[in-house]
Amino acid sequence: MTRNEARAPGTGAAPAAGRGAGDAEPPVSQAVVAPLTAAAMFLVATIEPNSRARAAVRALCGELGGLQRAVGFRDADAGLSCIAGFGSDAWDALFGAPRPKELHPFREVRGRHHAVSTPGDILFHLRATRMDLCFELATEIMSRLGGSVRTADEVHGFRYFDARDLLGFVDGTENPVERAAIDATLIGDEDPEFEGGSYVIVQKYLHDMAAWNALPVEQQERIIGRTKLGNVELADDVRPTSAHSALTTLVENGEELEILRDNMPFGEVGKGEFGTYFIGYARSPQRIERMLENMFVGRPAGNYDRLLDFSRAVTGTLFFVPTATFLEEEAAGRGSPPGA
Repeated sequence: MTRNEARAPGTGAAPAAGRGAGDAEPPVSQAVVAPLTAAAMFLVATIEPNSRARAAVRALCGELGGLQRAVGFRDADAGLSCIAGFGSDAWDALFGAPRPKELHPFREVRGRHHAVSTPGDILFHLRATRMDLCFELATEIMSRLGGSVRTADEVHGFRYFDARDLLGFVDGTENPVERAAIDATLIGDEDPEFEGGSYVIVQKYLHDMAAWNALPVEQQERIIGRTKLGNVELADDVRPTSAHSALTTLVENGEELEILRDNMPFGEVGKGEFGTYFIGYARSPQRIERMLENMFVGRPAGNYDRLLDFSRAVTGTLFFVPTATFLEEEAAGRGSPPGA
């Protein structure tokens, strides 16, 4: 039995298709495909380089489910969830071998603009209909980790009107739903040791709102590739090949390669800081990396995403999201921590 084949206690997960009646139930995924919410927090942290810090993080892996239930019980309809992802270096330090096949540090992209790579060992993505629940759960998590981690970035996101970003356009229109969302985000037979896991890339974009708002709406629509008010995709004979929606659409063998976005607006009015926190989940990071290559370098080279003339990436990190089953096993010591 691999360590991912044990059942997460109390989940009631059904056996995967093709398993025999006597086989263990499949691993239980984290809430990657949970519905989009009105509030979110994004915490990126680095782990202190000592064994005590690593032990504290491994212990937290087993507590996440209980903490989420304890905080979420206050409002069962608020949809509180927390996803934990781990960077490439952190994976080696915490869990060792085997590794997810496609886990690696975020690869910066240099073209007309620059997609930077920034530090990050752990990502906590917290979602709910209420920010107070996200805030309370984040507080509980960080209090348990104490001095074992340092916060590299913290962003509080919010729903802006009818799911629009601060640029005024609806965000996430093309997200897959239901079975399509599962197929787009959760690993299957291609990496059976980590079936049910996912990859996630996060980037923090800051917008030059003054320059953007100075553009006529028609020009903004050509840059995005959709109408601003009605959120309708521009016709192919009108939409430029450099439009954001065109460059982030991937088609392979006649089939679109989808990802799941849960982007959120954020900002500090007093600082004049306005932005979008990009977070994309996929069963392979190559999907998102190809989109970023198209945006920053161009398809073909030089035909880059003109939205980047107004939106600057200031962070960039890649994480692997293991199953909830995996996290509970590791915390219980049934995995094989490095140096054990």
